[in-house]
Amino acid sequence: MPETSANIPALGTLLTAMVTPFTKDGAVDYKQAAELANKLVDDGCDGLVVTGTTGETSTLTDEENLGMFRAVKEAVGDRAVIIAGTGTNDTAHSIHLSQGAAALGVDGLLIVTPYYNKPSQAGVQAHFEAIASATDIPVMVYDIPGRSSIPIEPETLIRLAAHQNIVAVKDAKADFAAAAQVMAETDLDFYSGDDGLTLPWMALGAVGLVGVTTHVATRRFRELIDAINANDLATARKINFELQPVIRATMTRVQGAVAAKQILKWQGVLPNSIVRLPLVEPDETEIEIIREDLAEAGLVFS
Repeated sequence: MPETSANIPALGTLLTAMVTPFTKDGAVDYKQAAELANKLVDDGCDGLVVTGTTGETSTLTDEENLGMFRAVKEAVGDRAVIIAGTGTNDTAHSIHLSQGAAALGVDGLLIVTPYYNKPSQAGVQAHFEAIASATDIPVMVYDIPGRSSIPIEPETLIRLAAHQNIVAVKDAKADFAAAAQVMAETDLDFYSGDDGLTLPWMALGAVGLVGVTTHVATRRFRELIDAINANDLATARKINFELQPVIRATMTRVQGAVAAKQILKWQGVLPNSIVRLPLVEPDETEIEIIREDLAEAGLVFS
């Protein structure tokens, strides 16, 4: 793991939730994944989340997930924190993936709230604690009720903070009052799980962003976070406003992985924009809307 100081969170400040590139025949393209990982780090990311939601983890096999962890870790080395998305709605399966990821030398785990099952808060707590106890590496819990159907309640997060391996939260529910309560009562590092709310999240006390738009505007998000940390609010506001059309293009028109891959293809970073079913590539109407958003931000691609 990269060296940290008292002022730098152990899991980084600007993390991209990487897409998983595919070849024309639909296989995972580990070579392209390695190249993308290096580009993101070169452009300012100090952390990468591999096979999270945007990495289409739910349609990858265990072997493909582990292959992605290996490829990205080998490519980036110690230049950035590598966090493996190993959470599922099956605790035993999550432990299996987490232990496999730890054996490959990743620096942390991203564990999503167990989805579909709708457990009680006691079940949510037991799920996270079981996974966190299965390895000795840091865990970032991912609170995203829009996908999991249930939130992690503040009281549950406060209890989870007592576990030595649970160190951070990726918050995608934007309940600032609840987050403030948890921040006040724990030492958990909070990360914005919503690209467009990075500024207000960090103003509240979050340490950074786990983003998707960061694929296509990495340097600007680096500048945004650095400006916030330098207490340069005027610059941070300016960058935040300028990023809004790019965020709309990447996060609101179609699913994030779909949009990110399409834009990365236009940028020449990826050779294709292939996604796995049930995701599909954007249709012509969606493509036109995305292009209009990007043009508003001064980004025009042939």
